[in-house]
Amino acid sequence: MIRTIKQGSFILIQGTFVRQHADGRITVRVGDKLYVGAPIDRADREAA
Repeated sequence: MIRTIKQGSFILIQGTFVRQHADGRITVRVGDKLYVGAPIDRADREAA
């Protein structure tokens, strides 16, 4: 499943969902790299 995360104030990253962390952040994979950040839900994307 493709998910979007936010890193910092202006960086959004889309990648394949890897796992959910206890603090609410998620990990996504883009190629061979893993990124961790706050998940962006559908309402957040539509408002942007």
